[in-house]
Amino acid sequence: MREDHLKAIVAKFEGIDKGLANTAEPEEIVRLSRERAKLEPLVNVIRNRDAAISEREGLEAILEDASTDDDMSELAAAEAEELDERIEDLDQQLKVLLLPRDDADDNSAIVEIRAGTGGDEAALFAGDLARMYQRYAEAKGWTVSILSASETGLGGYKELILDISGQGVYARLKFESGVHRVQRVPETEGGGRIHTSAATVAVLPQAQDVDIEIRQEDIRIDTMRASGAGGQHVNTTDSAVRITHIPTGIVVTSSEKSQHQNRAQAMKVLRARLFEMERDRQDSERSAARKSQVGTGDRSERIRTYNFPQGRVSDHRINLTLYKLDQILAGEALDEVIDALISEDQAQRLAAAEASEVMPTA
Repeated sequence: MREDHLKAIVAKFEGIDKGLANTAEPEEIVRLSRERAKLEPLVNVIRNRDAAISEREGLEAILEDASTDDDMSELAAAEAEELDERIEDLDQQLKVLLLPRDDADDNSAIVEIRAGTGGDEAALFAGDLARMYQRYAEAKGWTVSILSASETGLGGYKELILDISGQGVYARLKFESGVHRVQRVPETEGGGRIHTSAATVAVLPQAQDVDIEIRQEDIRIDTMRASGAGGQHVNTTDSAVRITHIPTGIVVTSSEKSQHQNRAQAMKVLRARLFEMERDRQDSERSAARKSQVGTGDRSERIRTYNFPQGRVSDHRINLTLYKLDQILAGEALDEVIDALISEDQAQRLAAAEASEVMPTA
């Protein structure tokens, strides 16, 4: 770590504070506040490290002073040892904080859950995963709404798309993308045999208006008769909306009661899918790197197994097994899995960065 680089970061942070104190423009306040929030954790560590180094230098002066008595020297040596450990820990924190960030980490997310192999049992499992993410999000203080749902007769879901809004949602949930497998005895199984079913999860960062521009001539909007639950609740108006993005062929549907609401929801999902496509197109290096990281986002990759008879959840990417199935599905212990995935990702990226630093240059 270059000291001049760290000083420049602190100077930029202090400049943002001055900018906030001298502006009354709402848009500028929002922009500067976002920049400040991103830099604040890093600046706090830099300042703590500077203070620890300064204190360590003061102790070194005491230890080198020939007039220092033995008791004072012993006390100073003990404090110096503690400070050395603290500085080493702060250095490690800095290395993690200085790793290149995914620009979308602070964004909200669209979470798409689809039943895979396993018929009705897979659809029920898709519902279990949706409730897990909803409870987890609510515990975090995030806002959750259902953008689209295709229910089955037994209370499961063929497909469910959630809008989860809040600060840093994508950073916490992006490693959930992939195939989730469940092993349990279905309620409809009379013989007590364990069945294996699966559901896929895709987590997409929500695009801001400035991220993706969708031209009106590039989309076709069709309205359809929405299917209702029957009886007095049946929807007899053409309220369902299907939006086709002509250049890419992406099709998004929404079938709630309000046609206006359906159009807005479908556009939000379309914008998120196009945003992810554009991110991958513009950054081929990031796409290649993701393949070697714990969260590849590959929906064909089996990432986790939920085994009901044993009460365990196993994440296959990091060989993590927790016997907390009920707590994880309740959203209460999901952080233990997510934190482990984030730590592994950081460790892999740190190792790659350190390896590149020591490689000889041509």
